[in-house]
Amino acid sequence: MNLRFLKDPVPDKDFKVPSGCGVVGIMNQKRKTFSGELIMKSIALMRERGNGLGGGFAAYGIYPEFREYYAFHMLYDGDHKRKETEDFLKKRFEIVESEPIPTRRVKEIEERHLLWRYFLTPKAEATITFETEEDFIVDTVMFINAHINGAFVMSSGKNMGIFKGVGFPEDIGRFYRLDEYKGYIWLAHNRFPTNTVGWWGGAHPFGILDWAVVHNGEISSYGTNRRFLESFGYRCTLYTDTEVVAYLVDLFMRKLEYDHRTTAKILSAPLWQEIERMSSKKKELYTALRTVYGGALLNGPFAIIVANTEMMMGLNDRVKLRPLVAARKGDFLYIASEESGIRVVCPQPEEVWAPRAGEPVIGELVKEPEIQKIY
Repeated sequence: MNLRFLKDPVPDKDFKVPSGCGVVGIMNQKRKTFSGELIMKSIALMRERGNGLGGGFAAYGIYPEFREYYAFHMLYDGDHKRKETEDFLKKRFEIVESEPIPTRRVKEIEERHLLWRYFLTPKAEATITFETEEDFIVDTVMFINAHINGAFVMSSGKNMGIFKGVGFPEDIGRFYRLDEYKGYIWLAHNRFPTNTVGWWGGAHPFGILDWAVVHNGEISSYGTNRRFLESFGYRCTLYTDTEVVAYLVDLFMRKLEYDHRTTAKILSAPLWQEIERMSSKKKELYTALRTVYGGALLNGPFAIIVANTEMMMGLNDRVKLRPLVAARKGDFLYIASEESGIRVVCPQPEEVWAPRAGEPVIGELVKEPEIQKIY
């Protein structure tokens, strides 16, 4: 196991339960931006779900002046690793901007790594052998994470970024100065990677391109999911189960062009006894999905929130072994582990509901004047 980024092992706190984790997603469907303070306040209320070994955020709409460029958030093991990675990037991209990710000193956070960001545009000659520009970006991320020891890509999308590390999320948020950013979608996570000790790169969210995923629970099908993804060229290098979710969503929704609902029914498929009771047409569809994409089925207890620049989706496992609550007010959609995490930032929502097992909650950006239905 490659431990190049792992912090010295820290025992889990006695007063925390192993089934913890807190997740939050807030989206404005009309692309109105709001401060990161809101998501920090929401996740901070669920502090008892964490253990101080991992916290992180994904933010969309935070780089409007660089919206046309890929924003790479990088974690380095030292300046020499930054130089090695930049030499690789220069062969593939024009580097429009290169700078440290702004941080502030926070006594609760021990900064052990070099945090950097780049705004990049691909060189035409570098992408010529790839089917799409997005495939080229995925290949770049996979190569860095697998082959440049001491370098790790936290996020690689346009007009978005992932900020994460070892600590409680409200401290991580202050460390990254998220109160100074404004975005229209925010995700947050409290706790650590399920299958490793806490380390900066293993904290949630996990991302590829503009996809970001936060997850409460455990993906017990990680081995099967990993082998399935590797057949499509993805490489899992982060030693944590949640990584596969980000890549599966990218595969089905970007590369294979399935819609949100179909993707949800692949990842959290109906049980076979449910399929047997369906009408013949639906039975045929869901039998085909489970047969063809059985390697993508997520097993184990989970509640996930997925986002990209156009949407946010919440999804439970097929028997709802982890909590997930959704709410709406005006053009805002909220998804969280607890209703209290929503009400602390939206005291009087118009609607609150607990999504059924395997049924996605989907919010999409819409044009004025009408808000699109939230499923």
